[in-house]
Amino acid sequence: MQALNSIVFGWYPYLCLTVFLFGSLVRFDREQYTWRTGSSQLLRRRQLIWGSNLFHVGILVIFVGHFVGLLTPIWVFDMLGVSHGFKQMLAIVAGGVAGLMCLVGISLLTHRRLFDPRIRANSSLGDTAILLLLFAQLLLGLATIPVSMGHLDGHEMVKFMGWAQGILTLQPGVAANILDVHPIFKAHLVLGMTIFLLFPFTRLVHVWSAPVWYLGRRGYQVVRSRDGRATRPLQPAE
Repeated sequence: MQALNSIVFGWYPYLCLTVFLFGSLVRFDREQYTWRTGSSQLLRRRQLIWGSNLFHVGILVIFVGHFVGLLTPIWVFDMLGVSHGFKQMLAIVAGGVAGLMCLVGISLLTHRRLFDPRIRANSSLGDTAILLLLFAQLLLGLATIPVSMGHLDGHEMVKFMGWAQGILTLQPGVAANILDVHPIFKAHLVLGMTIFLLFPFTRLVHVWSAPVWYLGRRGYQVVRSRDGRATRPLQPAE
């Protein structure tokens, strides 16, 4: 069990992170136009809007919560006077609300994609598979809440913080931190790492297409001639 734990939580994270980073970089540089899916925005539009908004808001809150909660050094929380118990309770409440919001959203999106014949015909296997994987990951995440309620002192979460920070700082033997945690947490971690492994090969790479590139860019105005045959060069907007 120790050897298997060491492989899954000591070596597998580096494989997933390597594929995630280099795969995303290569695809962004060479195949950026291949990560779109067939457009179905005109089909069940109201369901798409509700599902997409609920899912994206929920997943962003979950991501930020995991990022801050796992990767912030413990001494920072101690310096701010934030106890492990308070941090644990905050994670349960905020994560539970965001998780339910995200679950409702992804349920709408999954129902729309699987049960509308026109949308299903316009979906690729990868689109459906990653949606179902995210659905399963959300269910696993919500299933950890009852288990976490039995560890309100927060010391169980400290194990995950030590593991995550140890992985990023290349510390040896960090897999031992979570050797004895509940299997539901381990399943949640394994599926989460697997999603990172598959990330560059799915539509999830559209995250890198967020329009932040335009924030520092000057505006332009297209000016055409009256006869419509010639187009002047783009002029900076006033």
